[in-house]
Amino acid sequence: MKLKDYLNLSNITSREFSKKINVNEISISRYLNESRFPNKKILKKIFKLTNGLVTSDDFLYKDKNYEDLTIEDKRDIDILVEDIRNCKIRALAKSITMVESTLAKDQKRTDYLLTKLKQQNKSLRIGVTGVPGVGKSTFIESLGLKLIQENLKVAVLAVDPSSKISGGSILGDKTRMDRLSTNKNAFVRPSPSGGQLGGVAKKTRESISCLESAKFDIIFIETMGVGQAETEVYNMVDIFLVLLLPAGGDELQGIKKGIIELADLIIVNKSDSVMRSVASSTLIDYQNALSIIKNNRPDYAPKVLKCSSLKLNGLNDIWNEIKKFCKIRKKSENFFVNRQQQNQDWLWNLTKQKMLDHFENEVKCATFSKSLKKKIITNKINVAEASNLLLTSFIKKI
Repeated sequence: MKLKDYLNLSNITSREFSKKINVNEISISRYLNESRFPNKKILKKIFKLTNGLVTSDDFLYKDKNYEDLTIEDKRDIDILVEDIRNCKIRALAKSITMVESTLAKDQKRTDYLLTKLKQQNKSLRIGVTGVPGVGKSTFIESLGLKLIQENLKVAVLAVDPSSKISGGSILGDKTRMDRLSTNKNAFVRPSPSGGQLGGVAKKTRESISCLESAKFDIIFIETMGVGQAETEVYNMVDIFLVLLLPAGGDELQGIKKGIIELADLIIVNKSDSVMRSVASSTLIDYQNALSIIKNNRPDYAPKVLKCSSLKLNGLNDIWNEIKKFCKIRKKSENFFVNRQQQNQDWLWNLTKQKMLDHFENEVKCATFSKSLKKKIITNKINVAEASNLLLTSFIKKI
């Protein structure tokens, strides 16, 4: 919370506050207008006197972008930030709901929230994709419960497809992970895709930031599993797992799947009972496929493993391979380089999305665009020309 907001909320004048921390009123005035940064000794006094509501971070950034937010809004978000850092499940759920909201005020609150949370980058992000019915949810639950037994905290962001007709989503992943979702060391959050392509939701990156601030050790991102083009999650995670069904096609079919080129681990799931021999054949097929595909990582060659998520077979091998992958990547420093690149991608994607949202709002409100629509309907102007006119009109307003 900003110092000026604390003083307004507490009905304390700058003179009264200056006496309490033994600093002259002119200095307090400079702290308030952000022309001076308090020294370490004064920061400790301010922190103690405000019961931790005003920290050093509150003096590090300008608040002009958040003038639309009320003092109460900022106070609520400050409390929310503290609760997230203490890994309170209700606060996490509330923050992700706000992050996913399309309301303009909630988007402003989200920006303020993420500014306060900052980047943590200490969790391991694992992307999991595969066709519907391959057993993604069962795999994540089985592996997640195993990791919890190793004293690790596990979070899951599960993306469900949104209906093109109603816009709704079933959000059934939480019920399929009933044991994991009720574990005190786990957090499972289903989210609608909202029409976003690439297998993830629009605000998956922002949700990851909330979970990392809550100090989860492992974060699974489960895609909605609708085809071969779910590659957007690859740009958000540290390791990318692709789950396959036994008898899912020969090595040529494997090469055709573009998503295979990005996989760090290919896992043949449901390798149990009558499907065990078939799973072994599928494993060999995909090993052959990988032998003629160029490695996506300079320091790690993709592996093909098999498991039974239901029978809990092969999970130890998968977890050991994940740890081996991380060790190799961190030793070569490519693990951290990848994170840096992902942050740059996030910057440009977020900027493009905000520009697009701004453009759509302007177009919806503009009478100029309404007249263009009428001309298109009556074939008085072609679509390409109308698009150029619309874009030119928007650029002039910026």
